Amino acid sequence: MKLRTAVIAGLLFAAVPALAQTPAASTPPTLAPHATPGQAASAKPAAQAPPAAEKIDPAKDAAIRHLMDITETSKMGANIASYISGKVHDGPGRAIPADQLPKFMDTFSQKFTAGLPPTAVNDAIVAVYAKHFSMDDIQVLTKFYESPIGQRLVKEMPDVNQQMAVAGQQIETAAALAALRSMADDYPQLKQMLPPDSSAPAPSTAPAAATPGTPAPAAKTPSSPPPSTLKPAAPER
Repeated sequence: MKLRTAVIAGLLFAAVPALAQTPAASTPPTLAPHATPGQAASAKPAAQAPPAAEKIDPAKDAAIRHLMDITETSKMGANIASYISGKVHDGPGRAIPADQLPKFMDTFSQKFTAGLPPTAVNDAIVAVYAKHFSMDDIQVLTKFYESPIGQRLVKEMPDVNQQMAVAGQQIETAAALAALRSMADDYPQLKQMLPPDSSAPAPSTAPAAATPGTPAPAAKTPSSPPPSTLKPAAPER
């Protein structure tokens, strides 16, 4: 059960980092339809057949695939597959003895690849582009991405996206911690859970000032060296 849960969890979150590194338009998840008025929602909705793929004009299909190549969106499938393989290695793979792990991963890779047509992801992306953009749109986008600034955008956006994500996470994490610390008096259990506040001033280690009327401690004078225990040398004869 734990192994199956780890695989499912890895697959559910696999696409997010890979998609973030690709300048492709993302689509929101499809929501389940609400029950119509007067119709009770069934406990188990009936399975719906996937919509039939819309026929795409061959010229538009080719134009979209060219746009995907110059924007490196065509690498998305490979990126997702690599990420999923890493998750399987670091998740379910931890339950496999170390001497069996290479064979386990080879077998997984073969079965994973065999069950996935090599063009499946790109075919799905082509359909998304075709749905949202006309042929004229594709040509304008291609002209932009073939320009120097377009190519620079393709090159820099993975780093830009990563840095924006890190900056946003740091800012929002700091705000969340500040809000939780302000609630710690009402919820004492938070004090054991929250990390130390690095922005709080450090406790002072300076010696306390003397109160008025209290004489300052006398300065210590260096102690005199102990008398010599050596006897004076005898006079020479």
